[in-house]
Amino acid sequence: MKNISLYFMLLVAALSVTSCSDDFLDMNDDPNNPTSVSPDLILPVAQGYSANLIFYDGGGRHANTLGNLMAYNWSQADGYSWYYDEFQYLVNANFYDQIWDDTYNQPLRNYQELLNYEGDIYNNYKAIAKVMMSYHFQMLVDAYGDIPYTEALQRGANTTPAYDDAEAVYDSLIVDLSEAIDLIDEAGNVENVLNPGAADVMYQGDMEAWKTLANTVKLRILVRESGLSDKEAYIQEEINEIVSEGSGFITENASVNPGYVNEEDKQNPFWRSFGLTVAGNQQNNFQATTATPFVLDFLSNSSDPRINYIYEEPDSGHKGVQQGLQAYPDEFTAEFVSNIGPGLLKSASQDAPIFTAAESYFLQAEAALKGYLSDDAQSLYESGIAASFEYLETMELVDTDGDPATAPELVEADPADYYSQDIENVGWTASSDKLEAIITQKWIALNGINGFEAWIEYNRTGYPEDLPLSRLAPGNNRPVRLYYPSSERSINASNVPAQPNAFTDKIFWAN
Repeated sequence: MKNISLYFMLLVAALSVTSCSDDFLDMNDDPNNPTSVSPDLILPVAQGYSANLIFYDGGGRHANTLGNLMAYNWSQADGYSWYYDEFQYLVNANFYDQIWDDTYNQPLRNYQELLNYEGDIYNNYKAIAKVMMSYHFQMLVDAYGDIPYTEALQRGANTTPAYDDAEAVYDSLIVDLSEAIDLIDEAGNVENVLNPGAADVMYQGDMEAWKTLANTVKLRILVRESGLSDKEAYIQEEINEIVSEGSGFITENASVNPGYVNEEDKQNPFWRSFGLTVAGNQQNNFQATTATPFVLDFLSNSSDPRINYIYEEPDSGHKGVQQGLQAYPDEFTAEFVSNIGPGLLKSASQDAPIFTAAESYFLQAEAALKGYLSDDAQSLYESGIAASFEYLETMELVDTDGDPATAPELVEADPADYYSQDIENVGWTASSDKLEAIITQKWIALNGINGFEAWIEYNRTGYPEDLPLSRLAPGNNRPVRLYYPSSERSINASNVPAQPNAFTDKIFWAN
């Protein structure tokens, strides 16, 4: 991560222009056939956009915030009116429309530029682009259903792309990910092939690592479809291909870091949104955002030491706020409630996780539980919990010498002490529904890190069970999808589908 200030400058420059980043990309003589801008300048900008899409809430709220509110992880402290649209489930054509607009205009557009390069020497760049485009296209399907895919990203050549069937997009993404792996393999036989090196601010040009991420994105797609009986044979065939390919799945967090530092416009996007300003002042987003009683009760009732790392503990003890509460008692101001914790907000220079090892293990655990993988589901489940503990850098106070006169010491928490408990959805043996245990622990592990995935998994499985609704909910359901944005209505009206019912029209994998 050293000596990459150049990429920072490019990222900052890209973020300072329009949402389409046209000023930067139009340095090319032909935007569909880059000749002037080298790929090592485009890649880190695209990866920075990928992180911002999840974490940055400065120019409009993004996926992590939406998901944490929909999954009932986050609420609002007294004195703020940050999240009332979310508490009212006010899904319309402008609700989180930046997720659609920014995905197409920022990361996808930049990754497409990498695919436009001609010649095998660019195979590694093209492979990375395919992996990351698959990652983002899946998010779009999971939030919206049918989307522009085959005709998307052609810029002036086609400004009104047709919409593709959501399930067909899923199937195509599996093909794209396989092609990415093939490109990496073929690159080894190409003379003068380019390795991204430091320009790759996720894996520093480690193309074997990119193969494991490709397989893990594949697994997420396939597991999400695993409730569809007509896909069973297909899923098994594709997972067998992953196993046969041999690279496996990620065991470390796949993260972006172009050299985040505590300088203006150069902080980690989550820290920049919820942490401290460069001058050391607390962001209002942090003061406004607090835990819900539901999540705090679950963590405390299961003696989960992660509670103090996912949420800060005030001097008066943990306190959550129900979503949609309007008549706030005095003790619900920011200083008395559990805001975002130190295991999530670490520093201005922290990595931005795109895909965590914990989620990878829980996906593998579900695939093993359903018989798609031969590995031991319990071992994978417990590895997922351990990876969550590790990410949060979880510590706990322990009496190390047995002397009551000696103060306990803060030591690294042992995840086995947690998952060995005889508690439903904590201990594997104690859990009557193993799938519920996997998804519930995934919900905890994604809390604050990728709330979007927690919301999508709830839409798919209904877990965690008894997840409360906001007090301002207009009915008996939370949203299961987003509306197509107003930008599509104005630009692509002839193709955009009719608006679905955001509460009942589920994405294909949930039907």
